[in-house]
Amino acid sequence: MTDQAAERVAFVGLGNMGWPMASQLVRAGFALAVVDAVMRRADDFASTVGGVAADSLHAVAADVDVVITMLPSSADVISVLTPAQATLHPGAIVVEMSSGVPSSTRHLADQLAVLGVSLIDCPVSGGVAKAQRGELAIMAGGDPSSIQRVEPLLAAMGSATFRCGPAGSGHAMKALNNLVSATGLLVSIEALLLGQEAGLDPPLMVEVLNASTGMNNSTKSKLNQFVLSGQHDSGFGLDLMIKDLGIAVGVGDEAGVAAPLSGLVHQIWMSAGALLGPGCDHTEISQFCERLAGRPLTRTAPDSHEHSE
Repeated sequence: MTDQAAERVAFVGLGNMGWPMASQLVRAGFALAVVDAVMRRADDFASTVGGVAADSLHAVAADVDVVITMLPSSADVISVLTPAQATLHPGAIVVEMSSGVPSSTRHLADQLAVLGVSLIDCPVSGGVAKAQRGELAIMAGGDPSSIQRVEPLLAAMGSATFRCGPAGSGHAMKALNNLVSATGLLVSIEALLLGQEAGLDPPLMVEVLNASTGMNNSTKSKLNQFVLSGQHDSGFGLDLMIKDLGIAVGVGDEAGVAAPLSGLVHQIWMSAGALLGPGCDHTEISQFCERLAGRPLTRTAPDSHEHSE
């Protein structure tokens, strides 16, 4: 379909990322039904942004052409889709935008295909700030014709869509992206701690790194903004990062590929989660590093925020 007004969409999951992503779709003119485990959240979205709140996906599945899921895990996606999948009409498309497990995604895609429903996995990167601007990077896996059909939806939420391969490949790419991101953040914090002990000023180190070969996403968008500022409010949870790292390591395990550094990074992040407890922002891993080092980093005034995952 090319007529946006005729493309009926159900958006499931109005969390930190889902709310601004769904908002972009409303602004683009799509007819939207919104669903969230917290019903009040769906009502609030409908009254303040637009669309229609629904009690469940099952309640609207027969009336929509596209279902978008933006949920914490593959298990959550399965729990939402299972009672509704038989109600979806043949030709409907499920756009799974959560950070999921590739093998679960492939299995779910096979199940839906029997019903004539296509599933494509389209996880995102860029964090809350880019979701609010409709500038997410989208990693798409699945049937090319289905990806093409929902391209107007993806274009409303993101600035670039990368076709990664068959079903599950988008989720694999997302997990591997976060593996690189998590490793960069960890080693960047350790470098600041080491440099501080050598008499270097951490903010100066960040400035030098960003003008040098050590530059990465964390040096550009996290160290000053969330770590040295002490704000730790990037909008992406430490528990979600640990989950994504587990998925990334699982990709290697499934393929029988040795990835010792990846495994070590995963173990360090899991240790941080165990020490710091639930509900932490992923940038709070700096506190774990500081405890290991036995000394704190020098704090600075907060910089402008750019949520990054």
